[in-house]
Amino acid sequence: MKSRRNFIGLFGVGLMGSFMKSSAFSTNTSPTISHSNVSPRDELIATSSDIIPKLVLPKGLREGATVAVTAPASGINPGDATKNISLLKSLGLNVIVGQALYKKNGYLSAPDEERAAEFMEFVERKDIDCIMCARGGYGVMRILPLLDFDTIKKNPKIIVGYSDITALLIAITNRSELVTYHGPVASSEFDSYTTEQFIKTLFAKQNVQEKTLSVSDSIYTISGGTAYGRLVGGNLSMIVSTLGTPYEIDTREAILFLEEIEEEPYKIDRMLTQLWLAGKLQTCRGFAIGQFKNCERSSKNGNATLKTSLRQVLNARVGSLEVPAVYGLPFGHVRSKMTLPLGILAELNADKKTLSFVESPVTV
Repeated sequence: MKSRRNFIGLFGVGLMGSFMKSSAFSTNTSPTISHSNVSPRDELIATSSDIIPKLVLPKGLREGATVAVTAPASGINPGDATKNISLLKSLGLNVIVGQALYKKNGYLSAPDEERAAEFMEFVERKDIDCIMCARGGYGVMRILPLLDFDTIKKNPKIIVGYSDITALLIAITNRSELVTYHGPVASSEFDSYTTEQFIKTLFAKQNVQEKTLSVSDSIYTISGGTAYGRLVGGNLSMIVSTLGTPYEIDTREAILFLEEIEEEPYKIDRMLTQLWLAGKLQTCRGFAIGQFKNCERSSKNGNATLKTSLRQVLNARVGSLEVPAVYGLPFGHVRSKMTLPLGILAELNADKKTLSFVESPVTV
């Protein structure tokens, strides 16, 4: 009952009051470093294999590689991917466009069986090196039971997307033990930063360890310190939607990265609370939170109970866990975005506001 009273106390005494320090939300169950002569990085590398299987890294892209574009969720309007297909070709890549791309089946690109079959066809084709999703939208969860994760594991290749595609990436990383990539879709705007990060992460010749990905005045520190962990995450709504399914996220030893769009702070609070109740936040080593686009409280909402800011929610939900955490990293539903590998070891320096790869994101 004490834990329940502490939880309800959020609404009685406010986000920034004693609730933040309650035992229910300040417990840090992340592993601690007990050997003074062993760095946190080295210890995690040495011990994480006992908890998390060693993941397969796909081969990095190089000139002449082939990218297949498919639509495993919603479709796109004709022409939405034309500019980016030309961009991919300008990078020396060949491009194959799937039949599902421009189909319409309500809010889906094509029926579930067709989307799953096309995705698996591209997985099995030896002439394809990368599968890029056309867009998110909705629907990728519907095809997860139709995928052959053993076949995906036997045919490792780059799989990239974001938003609704989060569920696909997490499922493949967990079930196929394959590193996947949270990055732009074929209908994204590839500005110079997005293109640069795409190349640095996915091209073999750009494959350099200890690569610092971001430092910006727009990033703020929720909790200071440095954390090493396996980089996992994606769209918050999608992560919550898969809880209780065979495809839910594994956050053990993780630096959890999250992004969202057009959700009010109380809804962000509800989703983060659900992750806490599911035991997912307490096992994280750190939090790399992206820019939650259009997620501040609505000025049209006159309900006094809904006037908590996004920053207050993040301070209470994430800051109270007392592990390194930052907000404002560029990924997800923003114009300029990073490409983040799910499953590799990363370093989050919340004081310097940087996120770095410690392991290579692709093989050469």
